[in-house]
Amino acid sequence: MNPTELATLLRATTLAVLADHGLDQSAVPEQVTVERPRNPDHGDYATNIALQLGKKVGANPRELAGWLAEALAADPAISTAEIAGPGFVNIRLAAATQNQVVATVRTAGADFGTGDSLAGQSINLEFVSANPTGPIHLGGTRWAAVGDALGRVLSAEGARVVREYYFNDHGEQIDRFAKSLRAAALGQPTPEDGYAGEYINDIAAQVVSAMPGILEQPEDEQLESFRETGVNLMFGAIKKSLHDFGTDFDVYTHENSMFDTGGVDRAIEQLKASDNLYEKDGAWWLRSTNYGDDKDRVVIKSDGKHAYIAGDIAYVRDKRERGFDHLIYMLGADHHGYVVRLKAAAAALGDDPDTVEVLIGQMVNLVRDGQPVRMSKRAGTVITLDDLVDAVGVDAARYSLIRSSVDVNIDIDLNLLASQTNENPVYYVQYAHARLCAIARNAADLGIAASDEHLDLLTEPAEGELIRSLADFPEVVRTAAELREPHRVCRYLEALAGSYHRFYDRCRVLPQGDEDPTDLHAARLALCGATAQVLANGLELVGVSAPERM
Repeated sequence: MNPTELATLLRATTLAVLADHGLDQSAVPEQVTVERPRNPDHGDYATNIALQLGKKVGANPRELAGWLAEALAADPAISTAEIAGPGFVNIRLAAATQNQVVATVRTAGADFGTGDSLAGQSINLEFVSANPTGPIHLGGTRWAAVGDALGRVLSAEGARVVREYYFNDHGEQIDRFAKSLRAAALGQPTPEDGYAGEYINDIAAQVVSAMPGILEQPEDEQLESFRETGVNLMFGAIKKSLHDFGTDFDVYTHENSMFDTGGVDRAIEQLKASDNLYEKDGAWWLRSTNYGDDKDRVVIKSDGKHAYIAGDIAYVRDKRERGFDHLIYMLGADHHGYVVRLKAAAAALGDDPDTVEVLIGQMVNLVRDGQPVRMSKRAGTVITLDDLVDAVGVDAARYSLIRSSVDVNIDIDLNLLASQTNENPVYYVQYAHARLCAIARNAADLGIAASDEHLDLLTEPAEGELIRSLADFPEVVRTAAELREPHRVCRYLEALAGSYHRFYDRCRVLPQGDEDPTDLHAARLALCGATAQVLANGLELVGVSAPERM
């Protein structure tokens, strides 16, 4: 029995107890909270439902807790239920009920942990979307890891997820990129506000090699050639870096397409028709203050050029026309203003602003030998995705970026991530899986097979702790999807690895010497197999490998 199943049982029991005593059942919440006590001596789980309901239904909370405890203890799934304090109920599961989790995991295999809380939802998940003017920097790298993990978690809960990259090939930044490439090809200094770094020289040389006569063209034609070919080469490099990092996209949308296909014009006409776009001082303004923004936003400037928000409005409209129920944008720390702006765009288009969800990620800093790592030789000004992978590898890089909430800045210690110690979180989790695989190989050599037939023999406290940890996994995945927090999966895996290492230190899994194998050995092997499966499932959700040897 997992916590969700226990919560369902507890709710049903609460309704029955209230009915038996003639008390109001309507006060019982749809979701009843079940938690792990900090002190395992108090039980496997605890609930404060009697404290929540006592005053509402006109009962003494401790007396209500007593009625609940008596009813729960009569259920064969429960070993004991006891009153604690002013109205808590501490619950200990029957061994057979608790240990059945092992068999459930082994039967479900790779599907254990998946759910249907988002079944039927179609979600567009846009992340990274870095401009094709340079390699992916650390902020984009964080989103590449977290966004991919979030997509996996949402899919695990039944959603149809489309990963999308918004490819900015329109505007002044691309102009500056083209001018930088041309200057590099001509051996001239980098233009003011241009882009520098080894990669600019590389791409410029590739453009010249692909178009030998480019430098004889008129300047405007040169710039157009450097723009088109250079952007394609840069974006090809970006896509390769992301693919090698384990992050791929289903859709690449070009910003230019919003203009070339008339999407921007159609969105503007719709806004004008609804009076959500008005003219003032020669410009056209979105009435975004009507929808929570701190000021109205210019959509068409007085010179007739489109402001950046014009493409954003058309893009929101485009996504909804493609049939997505929910739009998630994952943006950098300098994009806080976009939260209200994008919601206002949806509302002005006549849509529900809650269909738009914006996640903001904070900064990443690299540290080596206690000192900040500040500059990439290749990019010239920032640390890139490739720099991080070169330093610690894909698994360590992804895991370190995913395991913290995106709401906080993080410092990544390169020395720690390169170490093979328990202080390195990804090593700690992967080593637990490798250790379990080694046990399975040794058992096979001894001719011992795992078995679910005698799981009732798993009565040691360390076994119970590990089994309860396994039971928590589906709820962790559901919560991670609901809250958009894939870091919960990493933290869970670290806790599970800790439970396993404690179990391994206290419970001998395989017979030693001339000792004959017993049913207990077979049961413990089953527990080890279930643990390996959940570790592998969790690592898959964050896009990190589960090695069998280390």
